[in-house]
Parts: sequence; structure tokens; C-alpha cells
Amino acid sequence: MSLEAISGVLLRAADLHGSVTDPGMESMNFLNEVVGRFPDAISFAPGRPYEGFFETSQVFDYLKAYTEYLANDLGYTESQVRTNIFQYGRTNGHIHGLIARTVLNDEGIEVDPQAVVVTVGCQEGMLLTLRALFAGPDDVLLVSSPCYVGITGTATVLDIPIHPVPEGPHGVDPAAVAAAAAEVRATGKRPRAMYLVPDFANPSGSSMPVSAREELLRVAEQEDLLLLEDNPYGFFLREGNPRPTLKALDRGKRVIYLGSFAKTGFPGARVGYVLADQPVESADGTVGLLSDSLSKIKSMTTVNTAALSQAAIGGMLIQADCRLRDANTQAIAFYRNNLQTVLDQLEHHFPPEVRTPLGISWNAPEGGFFLVVNVPFPANDAALNRAARDYGVLWTPMNYFHHDAEGDYQLRLSCSALDPDTIVEGMTRLASFIKDTIQS
Repeated sequence: MSLEAISGVLLRAADLHGSVTDPGMESMNFLNEVVGRFPDAISFAPGRPYEGFFETSQVFDYLKAYTEYLANDLGYTESQVRTNIFQYGRTNGHIHGLIARTVLNDEGIEVDPQAVVVTVGCQEGMLLTLRALFAGPDDVLLVSSPCYVGITGTATVLDIPIHPVPEGPHGVDPAAVAAAAAEVRATGKRPRAMYLVPDFANPSGSSMPVSAREELLRVAEQEDLLLLEDNPYGFFLREGNPRPTLKALDRGKRVIYLGSFAKTGFPGARVGYVLADQPVESADGTVGLLSDSLSKIKSMTTVNTAALSQAAIGGMLIQADCRLRDANTQAIAFYRNNLQTVLDQLEHHFPPEVRTPLGISWNAPEGGFFLVVNVPFPANDAALNRAARDYGVLWTPMNYFHHDAEGDYQLRLSCSALDPDTIVEGMTRLASFIKDTIQS
């Protein structure tokens, strides 16, 4: 739009919050724009669930199950059921008891239902938690690097400084966390909390061994750090056995657990939660829970999480007997096969005698939705555009997730949204793109 065509007030980007012009905030918009421009391209970009699992009728079944639960199990009158579904409701949510039962069954996490905050997706949980914990400009958030853009973007919006902690092939090294905390303190600031995804991280797919999790809890105690554990992918193993979450191992209430039903249920509900059972002492000496503090902030942001969405997720939990791991048996097998198919196709198109001269390599995550391919050319927006336009395949540049140049020659592949046959075709297109780009 030209300035000549504008009438009325003209706002200057320089007068808006810095997050509006931050290049890091543009990555997902660019990706969405590319997807829209090339709708026929096979996309390994989104970490969204496979739509073949969803039936429209399920939502109505969930709502029915939830209203029957309110009436039969909780003894609600017809009027109380109606109010629960149609009105604003409790700020911290009304399915907190069901969530507490579910995390106990699935993860062995024991938490008071009053410590559960039901949020508008996990993203709101991040915002509430960061806003509550970070009191001033000297409080710094440590993040794994590479890191999910949702948390770094939220920190940018809230003017919270971040300090990256390099991630290795087995996730975050506790010694690196301790070193990062020392570096922050050396500048006169306070390392307040560390955000990480211990199981099959987005974007790298890395997963922390149990011994490293236990050591990280010791480091958190030593450095007076809170740990923000995000766990959307923990169910989806390709090999091995489930590992205990940091929250399940935590005995000092150092871990604030960020959960979501986007991958284990359906993202359209936009329901997540925070397990915030840390005690908070008020000025008058009374002690409450961190969940109460989050409630105050939530009441001034989203007021409460949509009652209808909570009812749908609540009904899903009831139908699953609050055992989502068992309910996701089909999805676990599907995503395991998808990830293995991607790995098999990489091996097929780039056997050792081919990939070594070309300078191609990749990791082999033990589960989750993502893996990373290393390439000898810049895997940037221009390359993504060319892959979509000329080869009909999409992926995500890893530089979106880094705060240095480490990801400039890497691309992220997500295996979750496609069926196996489409993955095979998509990997053929991707292999052609990579080989042609290297040889051009």
C-alpha cells in the first residue's frame, strides 16, 4: 500500500512495541504464506496431528459424556449443568479435577486439582507463567537452543531477556545449564527459570536420558532455578520405553509443567493447562499456590478458558477413563510408523555412499514428530520458496529456532500430518530438491 493511498491516522512501526518488527516474529507468518501460495505442495512443515483420526461426531459424543458426568457423577442439577456449559465459569477452569486424575494415571504426577490452571492452549500457559515469574528487567529466561518459537516469541512480547543454552544430541546438558546460569549472574542479572522440552523436543527431536533429568533437578536446586517443562510429544515413542517427566521426578517443586491436549486430543479445542503447585507467600504472611497468582493474570487476559472447549476435552477424558496414553494407542503406532518411514526414506535416497560425498546427515529421534537434516547449502526462506515452487515440497528452516547461526544449514521435517504414502512421495521430491541444489 502506498502512502498516497492512505487517509486518516498513520501509525509508525517505530512507535509500536518492538515485538511487532522483530524478525523472529515473522517466521511463522512467512511459513503460513508459503503454504497458502503452494497448496498442492507436500508439507513436512506443520507439527499438527493427522486429521484421519478426527470425526465430527466425536465432539458431540464428548459433550454428551461431559454433561452426563456433571449430572450423574457430580450430582449437578439441570440448571447447574446449563450454567457450567453456557456461562463464563471459574477463571482457572472447571475440568481441573479430570486433568489432575489424567496426569496421575499417565505420568505419575501427583498434583492438587487446585494447582491446575486450564488455559487457552499451552501458549497461554507460557504467557501467564512468564508474566508471573519475571518481575523485572534483571530476570532472565534460559532456553534450550534450538528452541520452540512460541516461548521465545512470548518472551519477546513481554520484554523478557533470554539466554540460550546449547542443546546436544541428547537434549540439554545440565552442566551447560549451570554454566549459563553463571554467565547470567556474571552480568549482574538473575537466571529466573529454564524452559525446555525433555521428550522429543520441537524442533530437534532430542530427548533427555533419565540420569540427565535427575541431574538437571539438582542443578535447578543449586542455581535456584525454576524449570518450565513442556511435554506435548511424550506419548509418541518410536523406540524404547516412556521416561519419567521432570515433574514426576521433582521433589522440590522446582518444575512448572506446561501441558496441552493439541496432540493427545485435538488442537481445535485450544485447551492446555499449567501445573503450578509452588507455594507463594504474600506480604501478610499467608501462603497460597502459584496457580492462584496465574489466575489473577488470566482474569485480565482471557477471563477464562471457553467452557464449551473445556466440556469437549472433559468428555474426551471421561471416555478415556482419564488415561490418555491408552486412548492414544492408535496415534502412537501411527506416528511411530511415520517417523520410521521418513528415516527409511532418507536412508533410501541417501545411502552412506551418496550422503557422505554430498555432506548430508540427519538425526534419528527416539520418538515425537520432528527430525533435523543437515545440508551443505543455506536452508533459508529463499531455498524453502524454491522447494515449494519447483519441487512441490515444504519443510521448515531451522534458523527460525536458533539465536545464532547454528541452524543456517539445517532443515526440520515433521512427520505427523501426512499418511505414509504421501511421506514416500514427499521424500522423493525433497531428495530431488536437495541433490539438485547441491549439484547446481
